[in-house]
Amino acid sequence: MKLHKIFTPVLAALALIAGSCSDSYMEDLNTDPSKADGIDPNAQLTTAQLQTYGDLGMVEIYRNYHYAFSQMLMGCWNTTNYGGRHTIDNNEMCRIWTSLYPNAIKNLTDGIHNSEEEGLTNVNAALRIYRVYMMSLITDVYGDAPFSEAGLGYIAEKFNPRYDTQEEIYAAFFNELTDACGALSLSGDKITGDVIYNGDVNKWKKLANSLRLRFAMRISDVDPDKAKQEFEEALMADGGVFTSASDDALIKYMEVSFSFGQDTYSDYRGNALSKLLFGNDPANNPSYLCSTFFNQMYNSGDPRTFIFARFYYDGLMSLTSPDNRIDLTEEILSKGIPMNPRDPGAYSWEPWPAGYDSDIMKEIAENNPSVEVSMTRETEPKLANNFLKSDNPGVVMTYAEVNFLMAEAALKEGWAVAGSADGYYKTGVRASMDFLTDNYGCRKITDEEFSTFIANNGIGYTNEQRKAAINTQAWILHFTNPSEAWANVRRSGYPRLKSPAEYGFGQFLTGGQEIPVRLCYPVLESSYNKTGYDEALDRMGGSNSWYIPMWWDVD
Repeated sequence: MKLHKIFTPVLAALALIAGSCSDSYMEDLNTDPSKADGIDPNAQLTTAQLQTYGDLGMVEIYRNYHYAFSQMLMGCWNTTNYGGRHTIDNNEMCRIWTSLYPNAIKNLTDGIHNSEEEGLTNVNAALRIYRVYMMSLITDVYGDAPFSEAGLGYIAEKFNPRYDTQEEIYAAFFNELTDACGALSLSGDKITGDVIYNGDVNKWKKLANSLRLRFAMRISDVDPDKAKQEFEEALMADGGVFTSASDDALIKYMEVSFSFGQDTYSDYRGNALSKLLFGNDPANNPSYLCSTFFNQMYNSGDPRTFIFARFYYDGLMSLTSPDNRIDLTEEILSKGIPMNPRDPGAYSWEPWPAGYDSDIMKEIAENNPSVEVSMTRETEPKLANNFLKSDNPGVVMTYAEVNFLMAEAALKEGWAVAGSADGYYKTGVRASMDFLTDNYGCRKITDEEFSTFIANNGIGYTNEQRKAAINTQAWILHFTNPSEAWANVRRSGYPRLKSPAEYGFGQFLTGGQEIPVRLCYPVLESSYNKTGYDEALDRMGGSNSWYIPMWWDVD
């Protein structure tokens, strides 16, 4: 539009000089031959998929808030300062809103419109399914939000979209997923540029139905009848749900430079969340594990404990790669050195952990005087290198999650679910363990290790014990899917998390003592979309508080 306005006076002058010029000539003159007439809806799908974990600015919210509220990471400045100490920062809280609406949601909405006009039925269906998923990231963080009118500024001049209630949004999710799944056809147009399923229509059907399971469980406490209906219909729907790990919805990323001095993530090719977890300061690597997460695995004898957690000396690590880290894990375990995960609300130096004399480091120090022989922070468990690679997948949904959803559904009276909660629980745990091997290059957990773990960590006897076991295991599974981790903890109430105030950090919690249950709307919404913003706040009692629960969060 701006180029058109610039050229208009020039073209008018030319028209006066050469009044006989034809309209077609003038159209050609005002057309840039290097630009495409429109955007391929397939490319819009690709961009939205890659942005999910490839947007460095957006995924910062996971490190700053989600991992802290779910008590998976703690200790680095960002995680502890924002989420660990409940610091309200409007610039940080708005990242998902201000990143997804003008980019992914806009692309997906526009792509849906374009594909419908072009008769691309399969592409249209995939775009609709993915738009539902991306909108779930928004509504599960903020609550009521624009959905029905979101992204329609150019198409329908909806510049101030209505804030739909979360109840309305979830109802629309089920309708969209059902309709989109039904529209997918093996004889239809090809979905190209798909970096999740490479255009496999059958797998897109399974994703649509499996997302219905997730969303049905999400609303199961606030609207049990609707949840039961949607869950059962999804199981019976054409295409079915995930039945093996080959159905996992994983975004494929590339290996790109980790240098913070280069803008290598502006095109979303690499997994930016992995980059953030790697960090830009080897002396204060952000991947310290929270004591809640570490102790749950360590105290239960979980064979994944030291797959997730390693003890590193990072003094020799470069800014661009974790390859030079010195792994001290086996030495620390063999010496029985006390391990020091960070409690919720604590920085990596609070309290400063006890040190130990490392034989490995003594040998290295003989040739490198800069190396510290007396180790301190090296006894704090950090996230293993396997999870710090830019080509790690972006997790949308997995077969392991479907099993945990089925396990919980089997506990609910009257829900038509074939199979037992115990059976789905065991299958889910095994799939969760294998997921790390298949996608992150972690060592395979043996059948003997698995059997021993299950024998000591069964599903329980009462329904509440079973619900706790299922969702605690889902929490561990969702470490690489932080949006779902936080959502499911709030929905299920498991694992039971204590506030940092209970760990002695109450005086530092500037945003309140309890763990927040949502993030606040961007402040600028009160100016840009005042009507919708005010209506949403009225429904919340007039306050943009992060202690107002989601519609579906009744526990």
